[in-house]
Amino acid sequence: MNQNTKTGKVYIIGAGPGDAGLITLKAVECLRLADVVIYDNLVNEELLKYAPPYARFIYAGKKGGDHTLSQDKINALLAQEALDGNTVARLKGGDPFIFGRGGEEAEILALNDVPFEIIPGVTSAIAVPAYAGIPLTHRGLTSTVAFITGHEDPTKDKSDIDWQALCGIGTLVFLMGVKNIGQITEALISHGKLPDTPAALIRRGTTPHQEVITGTLATIVEQSQTNNFRPPAILVVGKVVELRETLCWYDTKPLFGRGVVITRPERQADDLARLLAAQGASPIAFPTISIVPPKDWNELDRALDHLESYHWLIFTSANGVNFFFKRLREKSRDIRDLQGIKICCIGPATARQIEDRGIKVDLVPQEFIAEGILKSFASLDLSGKKILVPRAAVARDILPEGLKKQGATVDVVTTYQTVKSGRKKEELMKLIDAGEVDIITFTSSSTVNNFMEIMGAEYVLPSSIQIACIGPVTAATAKKAGFPIDISREEYTMEGLVQSLINHVQAKLSRTNA
Repeated sequence: MNQNTKTGKVYIIGAGPGDAGLITLKAVECLRLADVVIYDNLVNEELLKYAPPYARFIYAGKKGGDHTLSQDKINALLAQEALDGNTVARLKGGDPFIFGRGGEEAEILALNDVPFEIIPGVTSAIAVPAYAGIPLTHRGLTSTVAFITGHEDPTKDKSDIDWQALCGIGTLVFLMGVKNIGQITEALISHGKLPDTPAALIRRGTTPHQEVITGTLATIVEQSQTNNFRPPAILVVGKVVELRETLCWYDTKPLFGRGVVITRPERQADDLARLLAAQGASPIAFPTISIVPPKDWNELDRALDHLESYHWLIFTSANGVNFFFKRLREKSRDIRDLQGIKICCIGPATARQIEDRGIKVDLVPQEFIAEGILKSFASLDLSGKKILVPRAAVARDILPEGLKKQGATVDVVTTYQTVKSGRKKEELMKLIDAGEVDIITFTSSSTVNNFMEIMGAEYVLPSSIQIACIGPVTAATAKKAGFPIDISREEYTMEGLVQSLINHVQAKLSRTNA
């Protein structure tokens, strides 16, 4: 390899077992330095967002017998990228030194005088059983645990596993053990493990797709075949498996395993995704719209130049708040220019955006829609009052028209606009066909309309997929588009929407179990 004058560096990073929240702070810091990210099949791609926007991504996944890159090619690639002067983040599932071949990669880097660091990760060997409610050690059951590969190097002449010694250890954890589960259980029983020793198989652990089956050494093979249990999975053997029935916590969450599509713009989807994930759901980002600045700032600039003339500012969305204050700063002005102006926000989420800036909100209607604002203003004398409404380029006119009828002078200014997200029908269809979509959420009329445009007017959703809408206006738009409204939330909050999903799922389960 030809070495440049400047050598980069390789961070060999443990990406954790699947749940993106289990990555370490140190790993995130290193990802933020990366020019190149080389990642494996079991790495949660959500973690790639921590890399800089200029970073190159190289997929080096190995799944079963299908290898995108051989290990030798990965080793060479790591060294070459660093010798070319790049900072490389090598993302590996779990921990790089626990059956992750991280040691082999580090050896090659050392041989080529490439600087490197090892960033330990949360290994699936401990995280996956924990998410299944299985503690690997327990004072009353066992104080010993062993981690064993279920898939040794096929080029070795004989196995390095001391089966006799393993039989004296309380808890055994086999990684990548599904393919060879028959040989594993047979070897354990033949070397002294009792056939009725509890055993568990855990597939896609720490994710909303987690599957767990429990049995014994004598039954687990047949159970795996009956359930068509496929990799990636972990085999746990020992008395601690019996604790799952008591300690099961993750797969009992109210929305566990439900695939919920979020059609909100990407920058706004994170809060809803976090709320859904906390309840065990699998959030699926499929933004149908993007929020961008207006074609020009002329309307808003004129209003800002005469801001002191307004009596009320009415914000009908968090987007309106964000773009309004962004432009206010760009014009070298700040919240002091709002002195004497009262502020109304359509709902609590929008109000929080104002309050987070240290500004008091004077009015939030009981109904979080334009009609609710009009009801709240009905008792006020608006004669001679001047009101500014910064909002989207396209919106209903019911609010400004209603305020004018109450005697106010209303200036509606374009503060942002919604445009197509650029997402493709095929992206969602792949998940729908795989049975991974249970609920689709709509949070505005524009998300509905753009969803229909992406999917095509002739497309009919499978009847098994539920539709959830926030607010009556969104629900009306979805109904007009031909969707059955299974879940509707009048209150315009993400927390309220998630609670509605929980209530719906629990009611459905109650009917099924009745």
